[in-house]
Amino acid sequence: MPSRRPVILALTAVSLVLLLPGLFLPVLSIRGVLTSEGVASMTPVVLEKGLDEDTVAALKALMNPAMVQFVEATGGDIRTMIIERLGPRLTAALQQGVSDVEVYRQERSILGAVRNLYQVGSPFPATLILLFSVIVPLTKALLVAWAAFARDAATQRRVTGFVETIAKWSMADVFAVALFITYLAAGATQASAGGTALVAFEATFGPGFYWFAAYCLFSLASQQYTARLARTWGQTPLIK
Repeated sequence: MPSRRPVILALTAVSLVLLLPGLFLPVLSIRGVLTSEGVASMTPVVLEKGLDEDTVAALKALMNPAMVQFVEATGGDIRTMIIERLGPRLTAALQQGVSDVEVYRQERSILGAVRNLYQVGSPFPATLILLFSVIVPLTKALLVAWAAFARDAATQRRVTGFVETIAKWSMADVFAVALFITYLAAGATQASAGGTALVAFEATFGPGFYWFAAYCLFSLASQQYTARLARTWGQTPLIK
């Protein structure tokens, strides 16, 4: 019977080829652009907080003296009048083409997310993502390759049996990446929450997501095939 080693090694190599881009390429991209409604709601607030006494005095010097005297004589507030006059005009000027202004962009790969989570003091989720998305897949690939080179049928069965055991946790890597994507998307949602949003966020899957999804599907299929071969190794060695 011909050797099964080339088939096993080919499956392992394809798994790694799919896995590595999934780890290094962005899995999620978040983009934020200004909204016209947000600009309209924030303009009065910006004017209210940005007009200090010196600015009001400078604008007052540019106004018609008769109008200034009339407002002051009737008990009006020059500062309030300036805000009421400038607000609509400034809002209209800012709203023109404001949807094309990108103010936020974030792209994160799986490994980049792990590094960032460690930096911000969140070691537990970082360790989960690192364990189930990096360490376990690479360990399974190395063990399968080891079994392919082992000439003893008993060793082959033990190694592949262990791989089959940890393969039961195959959905954990999907779960870890799902948690990571949910974490990033939730951050964008929280930034947009609370009344009219100044910035509208949109999240799109990056190429890393599709590479990692392809790895998960291919890995599950190849593990089942390898496990079926392992059950026959007791009668026929993997390598002859």
